[in-house]
Amino acid sequence: MDVLDLSRWQFGITTVYHFILVPLTIGLAPMIAIMQTMWVVTKKDHWYRLTKFFGKLFLINFALGVATGIVQEFQFGMNWSEYSRFVGDVFGAPLALEGLVAFFLESTFLGLWIFGWTRLPKLLHLATIWLVAIGVNASAFFIISANSFMQHPVGAVYNPETGRAELTSIWTLLTNNTALAAFPHAVAGAFLTAGTFVAGIAGWWMVRNMRRAKDSDDAVEADRLEGDARGIFRPAARLGMLVMMISGVAVILTGDVQAKLMFEQQPMKMASAESLCHTEVDPNFSVLTIGTHNDCDGVTHLIEVPFVLSYLAEGNFSGVELQGVQDLQEQYEGQFGPGNYRPNLFVTYWSFRAMIGLGAGSLALALAGLWVTRGGRVPDQKWFGRLSILAIPTPFLANSAGWIFTEMGRQPWVVHPNPTGVDMIRLTVDQGVSDNAGATVITSLVAFTLVYAALGVVWFWLIRRYTIEGPLPHDAHPPGEHDEPDDGRPKQLSFAY
Repeated sequence: MDVLDLSRWQFGITTVYHFILVPLTIGLAPMIAIMQTMWVVTKKDHWYRLTKFFGKLFLINFALGVATGIVQEFQFGMNWSEYSRFVGDVFGAPLALEGLVAFFLESTFLGLWIFGWTRLPKLLHLATIWLVAIGVNASAFFIISANSFMQHPVGAVYNPETGRAELTSIWTLLTNNTALAAFPHAVAGAFLTAGTFVAGIAGWWMVRNMRRAKDSDDAVEADRLEGDARGIFRPAARLGMLVMMISGVAVILTGDVQAKLMFEQQPMKMASAESLCHTEVDPNFSVLTIGTHNDCDGVTHLIEVPFVLSYLAEGNFSGVELQGVQDLQEQYEGQFGPGNYRPNLFVTYWSFRAMIGLGAGSLALALAGLWVTRGGRVPDQKWFGRLSILAIPTPFLANSAGWIFTEMGRQPWVVHPNPTGVDMIRLTVDQGVSDNAGATVITSLVAFTLVYAALGVVWFWLIRRYTIEGPLPHDAHPPGEHDEPDDGRPKQLSFAY
């Protein structure tokens, strides 16, 4: 592989590793804030125990997310210096805002939340976790604003003297219609991930406790186990299921908005998502294909559904013309010069379907969970415990598949031309790569991959360990109740904080 391919692999691998953690952080912080709010309002101790339990898992995920994400911005200088030279004046603005506003907000108030349980008034301490939730979502907005410039450049002009794009309006950049469509879709996907995470863990604990209670010879222990299943994990599971249902609808609605924008702004991505080789009127939506996608004409569509694709593109069920990959290739060659303007059709086709299909895991858990917990029931069926665990990774993978589709479908552009914008603000990936030696990129690629793999193992081990350990003991009391006076000396830090 040449330097370009190696640099793309490195950025892709590190980004996917990092993005596995991002949706959980974005969605779980507001859910923890809701749990703590329920404790403050109702004064019921099980909400305190749930806040502590899922807060511990959130901290693990947040810490590993920071560790894996810190490399991302440096790669723009290391591997993509020509890209940074071309759009640094524009692209750097939302990234600077992300660091100066969002990251400082979330990290500062997360520290206050961790150490402020016995030092801050209850309402002030509650405000800190809500500010963390606002901070992580603001961070997502600024990152998506930067990425949306790559998808649909606005708010800038091309300076022929310097050969660079220059920012003219930060407001136009931040209100890019691509960003305004992508942000709610990303947040909805994050809430779906967090809801599945909470419902999956709580569902597994419900079944575990109920089965252990039935098998226990100790009546007191059996009552405690059943009490925790009914009083702690059932409310958590129901909260997770409610979030899953609302966010699932939001994912569909916001995804529909994004599809229509994609049809206008990036028709090649729309065509590659379907492996649609030639322009057609009202083509069917392809569910399953066989053949070699990158030969385009070698693809055979086995299962197709009518009307879906036309509605996704324009909101009409008929009379919609979709341009094909081959026709768009000829058009772009005439417009931008010789070159291959087709993305990898195999990756775009299957990542789009993986994004949609993997959402079925969350749907299955939500529907099954609402059924088995109806009317105050607490399930003890093994199949539901297994489903709860199996469903947890599906939204993580669906989010990653969606991100891969978004970025790979834009290829070969690293800054996609705006069909109604400044003509010269465009850049292909081969124009944006740094002039590094191949051995240098191979070394960093191997090193980062191994380090990130090790961090992934640590993340999974810690999440699994503290999930199995469970919430605080039954007799744990909330802060302010029977606490020893605070003598002002630092307390030992642990994951129980």
